[in-house]
Amino acid sequence: MQTLLLIVHIILAILLIGSVLLQKSDGGALGIGGNSDNLMSSRSAGNFLTKFTAVLAFLFIITSISLTLINKKDTSQKSIIDKIEQLDKNTNTQPKIPSSK
Repeated sequence: MQTLLLIVHIILAILLIGSVLLQKSDGGALGIGGNSDNLMSSRSAGNFLTKFTAVLAFLFIITSISLTLINKKDTSQKSIIDKIEQLDKNTNTQPKIPSSK
């Protein structure tokens, strides 16, 4: 389940990046550097690409939250440092010093 959700999440991320890059740029932020005529003009209300990007963003957020919740169930309460210390105790292999002849 987690693998399938991760694959869907990656595909959504790629599609979201592509749809954002395909959209038309409006010009400068808050009218800075653009025409003063375009500052108060109305944008075309929601063409297909804008709606598609919004749906992809919503699905991306849902898969992100789902992956977080699934991963939270699988992990224990120990920290990563505790796990590393436990691995060091279990292996207990020290590098050997070469002997001189």
